[in-house]
Parts: sequence; C-alpha cells; structure tokens
Amino acid sequence: MWRYLAGGAAALALAGAGTLLLGGRAPSGAEAALPPMPAATLAAETQEGPGDPPEASPRSREQKRFDRYDKDRDGGITREEYLQSRRKAYAKLDRDGDGRLSFDEWSVKTINKFARADRDHSGRMDAAEFATTAVKRKPRAKCPPATRPTADGDD
Repeated sequence: MWRYLAGGAAALALAGAGTLLLGGRAPSGAEAALPPMPAATLAAETQEGPGDPPEASPRSREQKRFDRYDKDRDGGITREEYLQSRRKAYAKLDRDGDGRLSFDEWSVKTINKFARADRDHSGRMDAAEFATTAVKRKPRAKCPPATRPTADGDD
C-alpha cells in the first residue's frame, strides 16, 4: 500500500516539476510547426509506404515462440516445459483450490498435441516438431495508410 502512495506522490511531484520547468505554456504558431523530415527518413518511408510498420518474418516469430517454451535453452522442449504454461492456467482455473478439476482431464488436449508433434517419440520436441504446434492465425486486414499533416495544418 505504501508503494502506491509513494508512487502517486512521486508522479504528482514530477508533474509539478514539469509544469514549473515549462512555465505552464505550450508553444504556439510557428513554434508549434514540426521540423522538416530528414531526406534519408523521407526516402525510406516512401519505399515502405507511409506509416507501414515493419513486419516480423514468420521465422523470427516462430523462433520467439520456441524460445518462450524452451526454458532451459537447450534447443529442445521437454514435456514438462511444454506443459508449464498449462499448469499456470490450471492454477488460475482452480481458484478455490478444492482440486475438483483434475490436471489430466484438463490437459488431455495438450498431452495429445505434444504426442502428435513429437514424431520421433523421444519425449522432447526439436524446433521443426515444435513448429507444427503453432496456432493457425487468420491474416490481418490491411489498414488504410495514414495521412501525414503538413506544417500549416492542412491534410
């Protein structure tokens, strides 16, 4: 509780200090105009499209997913590592701790998914086997490009 009070007091102190330093006024007119964009940034933005964020390649996204499961970073995922996230979810489901939801009943889908992915039946998945467990996602709809306001405020 004291941490929250101390944090709130610190936030108020920072806000007050910022107000004092800036003199409580915002720039107006010509002071508010944005500085011109460097030519290198403008050229790079023109090639990618305005406001288009770079997308992660499927390989890097899959590698990140693999690394989240591979807790001991040995290049393979054991059954225990694979089920660790399910154990946390089970604990959240069994809120009163009475144990009426058995873990084996709840995780049968995950155990079967692991068994199907572990093609060599070694009890651990390598990166290629783990890639078969990825959730199939629908592609996202493309958003229209954002318009960049000019220095005089017109779009």
